[in-house]
Amino acid sequence: MKTTQTPFGTHEGRDVSLFTMENDNGMTVKITNYGGIVTSIVIPDAHGNKSDIVCGFDTLDGYFSDEYKANSPYFGCLVGRYAARIKDGRFAIDGKTYQLATNDGPNHLHGGIKGFDKCIWDAAVVDHKDCILLLKLVSPAGDEGYPGTLAVTVEYRLNNDNELRIRYRSESDHSTPVSLTNHTYFNLNGFQDTVLDHVVQLSADRVLDPDETNVPVGKESPIAGTVCDFNQPKLLAGAFDEMPLGFEHYYAFTKQDGSLEKVCEINHPASGRRLEVLTTEPGTLFYTGRYTSDSLHRENGDRFGQFRGLCVETSKYPNGPNIPGSPNSTIDAGQAYDDTTVYRLSWNSKTV
Repeated sequence: MKTTQTPFGTHEGRDVSLFTMENDNGMTVKITNYGGIVTSIVIPDAHGNKSDIVCGFDTLDGYFSDEYKANSPYFGCLVGRYAARIKDGRFAIDGKTYQLATNDGPNHLHGGIKGFDKCIWDAAVVDHKDCILLLKLVSPAGDEGYPGTLAVTVEYRLNNDNELRIRYRSESDHSTPVSLTNHTYFNLNGFQDTVLDHVVQLSADRVLDPDETNVPVGKESPIAGTVCDFNQPKLLAGAFDEMPLGFEHYYAFTKQDGSLEKVCEINHPASGRRLEVLTTEPGTLFYTGRYTSDSLHRENGDRFGQFRGLCVETSKYPNGPNIPGSPNSTIDAGQAYDDTTVYRLSWNSKTV
């Protein structure tokens, strides 16, 4: 195992680096400290053929093209201070109402106009041999409208179990909403086709119902027996017969709150590749790329676009600060935020 650091360009007068992690099994993960973006994950298939299985670019310029900025798909990035949408960009803490930047119609999305995905993080390789990368960022009081200064540390760790472990830690000097996630889009067929040939299993019993602006406001719906029910493995193509525009649903997990448990498994039968997701979070946004532009592609020709990548964005509830009973959507001054999500990959046997 090893980690190497190479120049990746400059932004706003600062140098940006690319960190390449390689384990002993043929898995390579590339991460840049611009936005904490996972730019690439290369793994073999059951026959030893290697492919990149995530949406991203091989140059920093790719994240600043006119097409990418217009589409804003958030490929592979760290999202914060708060993942997903906050209704009208407003919430109240201790009787005081705060107004956030609005960047998705009337709503606040993924941290605002300049969220954590557009920041250069301080980066340090803790251990070149064991593949541990630490990214740190300080979000000042008033950043995008949020109260309190928030100090954030994200640890990316690759091991020989083919796990990319992401640990999110933060602390603030004032009560503030926090929900951190990673926005990687996966395609286990290596972008040979859409993700409709993937088999999905999600351990959840309900989804949060959005309002007319696509924001949950407190209503939930059970999913047993519906097209949204993935408790038993199901081919996405079959689900798309009933849901032709795909999924952008927040699933509430059935696991114990705060425990690190497996919540999702995605298989690609033809290649034998498998993605398992473990997390301490209460739920995930499951998104199948409805809005991704068909004009986006990697420099090597890998074509992205609508339904050609899916996201398992483990996080707190969207609009959590405004939903009574939403678990741990706000931290108090001095309270530690500490959550972990694991993406575990395998490819040694076919799935039927």
